[in-house]
Amino acid sequence: MSIAVAEAEKGLRRKDGGPFGAVIIRAGEIVARAHNEVIKNSDPTCHAEMQAIRAAAKELKRFDLSDCEIYSSCEPCPMCLAAICWARIPHIYFGATRRDAAAIGFADAEIYDFISDKIQKNSPVKKQLGRKACLVPFQKWLNLKSKTQY
Repeated sequence: MSIAVAEAEKGLRRKDGGPFGAVIIRAGEIVARAHNEVIKNSDPTCHAEMQAIRAAAKELKRFDLSDCEIYSSCEPCPMCLAAICWARIPHIYFGATRRDAAAIGFADAEIYDFISDKIQKNSPVKKQLGRKACLVPFQKWLNLKSKTQY
């Protein structure tokens, strides 16, 4: 966890983004470390966990990180939590909570509400359309013999 905190501090010194750091470990060895780079990259997806997952996948040359664990200086937001799940990382260790993050202006409550279909004043509007056409590539994927399932 101390390395995740050091990454958060590094990002703050560089003014790369918010005060968040993450480390991915495999068999006791550091595979990747990262900090929030939202401001540096003008990219809202460049959270510390996302950056660490990208770096670990590149380093290990695979998308399945099921033999790794992640240490984050803060409880992962919904986006990062989803990426951790997609990467199949089985253990998440975090320091500060989402409530601690909210107390300094990083609130995810609206996203959690959106996921649970609670209507919020500033929520994006969800509307399903074109399902039939969108299912065509799904069927092609299902029938594809040489696919890599992930």
